[in-house]
Amino acid sequence: MIQQREDIRIALPSKGLLAEPALELMAKAGLRVHKPNPRQYQASIPSLPTLTVIFQRPNDIVVSVRDGSVDFGITGWDVFSEDGEDGAILPLHKRLGFGHCTLNAIVPESWERTENMRDLKERQEHLKRPLRIATKFPKLTRKFFNRHGYPDAALITAEGTLEIAPTVGYADLIVDLISTGTTLRDNRLKPLNDGLILSSQACLVANRARLEQEARVLAIARQLLEFIVAYLRASENLAIFANMRGESPQAIAQKMFTKQVIRGLQGPTISPVITRQGDSWFAVNLIVRKDQLAQAISELREVGGSGVVVTPVTYIFEEEPQEYREMLEALRC
Repeated sequence: MIQQREDIRIALPSKGLLAEPALELMAKAGLRVHKPNPRQYQASIPSLPTLTVIFQRPNDIVVSVRDGSVDFGITGWDVFSEDGEDGAILPLHKRLGFGHCTLNAIVPESWERTENMRDLKERQEHLKRPLRIATKFPKLTRKFFNRHGYPDAALITAEGTLEIAPTVGYADLIVDLISTGTTLRDNRLKPLNDGLILSSQACLVANRARLEQEARVLAIARQLLEFIVAYLRASENLAIFANMRGESPQAIAQKMFTKQVIRGLQGPTISPVITRQGDSWFAVNLIVRKDQLAQAISELREVGGSGVVVTPVTYIFEEEPQEYREMLEALRC
């Protein structure tokens, strides 16, 4: 049962690899978290004064969002996939752009002839017993190994460091998260070639019942998505300003329409430049993806662009975020 309370809450990671990037995302999205005392587990967001910030471990965030003690949370997609896919929690944004890692089946390097899931059959026959797997993700691990034909695998749910399990001997292999792979190499472990279970990064989730029952919680969800989506979209793009000589905005636009990048989705913004000499110059403004910058500069020069200025983009707001529309659609189901 969802507890009744007046305040609206969001849980952010209190420690680990997600903690600092989550605060950084919030700040860059215009939702700076004010935490006067670093030892406190509560904070505020000045731009959203009705929203209270709670700091918890990523695993606890899923539990709190599920039971309704908090309304929103930023956690890992891996944690949500393991403990949150029961319908009580609704993902609002699945790719916040940090906390990237993968969940993999991992074996000792000494298993030289074991490179993929099929090779584990030979290892199991050699052991003459079911495989023992140490993991913090028993549900995801069970589904994965059942799908690959190992329904009798013995799962050992463990906390703390898993890399030592094969060496100590309480497990044959492990299922764990990989970010850089350094820890695996240091402990003489290797992921199986087809052992990828899940790709993960930070995500924004919400309590479904609170969204359905409280209009003010739904309004906060829209504000969160508006600013986070606008920042994430902007972070992938750059603004370009260039001067161009031409007969008219339409004539310049026709030249730009022949190019792949600078033609834009709907077209460039072109305005007259008032010169002292009365020459016919125009200013061209457009947005391009960061990975298309070199091509955009080349195309602008080809059509007579000069004095090109490139600047970062802080926010790109659409009429309504796609993620918000998807949330409303999910609530109707």
